[in-house]
Amino acid sequence: MATKVVVPELGESVLEATVGKWLKKEGDWVNPGDVLVTLETDKVDLEVGAERGGVLARIERQTGEDVKIGEELAIIEEVAPALAEGQEAKGTGLEAKAPEVREQKAAVPAPPQAGTPPSEEKAVPPGKTQPAASEPPIPFRPTPSARRYAREHGLGAWPGGTMPSPSGPSLQTPSSATSGLVEMPRGRGEAEGSVAVSAPREAPREERIRMSRRRLTIARRLVEAQRTAAMLTTFNEVDMTAVMELRARHKDSFKQKYGVGLGIVSFFVKACIGALREFPRLNAEIDGEEMVLKYYYDIGVAIGAPEGLVVPVLRDADRMSLAEIELAVKEFVRKSEEGKLSLDDLRGGTFTISNGGVYGSLMSTPILNPPQVGILGLHKIQERPVTVGGQMVSRPMMYVALSYDHRIVDGSEAVRFLVRVKELVEDPASLLFAT
Repeated sequence: MATKVVVPELGESVLEATVGKWLKKEGDWVNPGDVLVTLETDKVDLEVGAERGGVLARIERQTGEDVKIGEELAIIEEVAPALAEGQEAKGTGLEAKAPEVREQKAAVPAPPQAGTPPSEEKAVPPGKTQPAASEPPIPFRPTPSARRYAREHGLGAWPGGTMPSPSGPSLQTPSSATSGLVEMPRGRGEAEGSVAVSAPREAPREERIRMSRRRLTIARRLVEAQRTAAMLTTFNEVDMTAVMELRARHKDSFKQKYGVGLGIVSFFVKACIGALREFPRLNAEIDGEEMVLKYYYDIGVAIGAPEGLVVPVLRDADRMSLAEIELAVKEFVRKSEEGKLSLDDLRGGTFTISNGGVYGSLMSTPILNPPQVGILGLHKIQERPVTVGGQMVSRPMMYVALSYDHRIVDGSEAVRFLVRVKELVEDPASLLFAT
């Protein structure tokens, strides 16, 4: 009985996928639940497993092909239990080889027929090969470059008109024992059959790699954001002294109580929510000729996953504590590294925070995550001299950048939003009242 493996439901608003990597090949035995192939969607990679056991008889769609929900990916053939046990143990295909075929017998030479004249050649011992008869010399005329090489290295002259024998002069360089042979380019007037001179084999200078569906989607969305939005960026800097001191005082007890470190992203999530309450158009989107103002706060946190940037979303982040935010971000990182982020993890979002500082970025311009109209970029914390109360002091400073869609967010509004974020982070106690 044959069982079809089809493209499953891919998630909300996802209708198409690309065949990724086949983890089984035709002829392999598979058990129920074994992962057969991965499917790449715009947001996550999905695993397609076998619903029944059997032999993967035929793969219908190959890596790189686009498929839609319900389309056939492969055929699994069920086999008799006895045969299935043998195939599962050996990991082979459908073929069952008979014992007499598997046991190869040594070939026995046939006796000479009567009347056959004895061979003049000497008998060849078992396991040895008959040496080939000597061949006439190959007509050969050295190229000018080969003659020059021989002259410079004191190799002498070759016998006229014949190719040097293996035991004769060699044009190998000292490293030729481990290098490949490449043909020297022929100069003007040089004949075919020029001498192959050894040279190191060069590594390829180019490589073509198929872009994953997620990478293609990221590229499309980023270009779309720049093409459709009137995107501008405003900058400021934040004195991180208060946050760093707070973390230093409570890092051990916080880690012991919640099982996660107290980072800086949770402070900025809370600060952004406080500023979004005061400037709601940063928490909106454009729908045709209307602005959609959102009075809930689903904050996206950008994460650099192996397959490309992903932005999992903290749902109702205004209701979360610092510990809950840190735990959720840690879980997002783990799932992204293991390729287990779900479509629900990535769905929606009203505002995004991207922390390039973890990679050492001192300043950058974040790109909007459509249809959102605001994104905050965090950067590396660096000790810098600043003036405080008329005194020059060294403080841990961070540049922050807010990119916004100027179609619905005015420049003054964006600047005041970023100033409010700065004020809340520099006075962490104020976060208790702002959010």
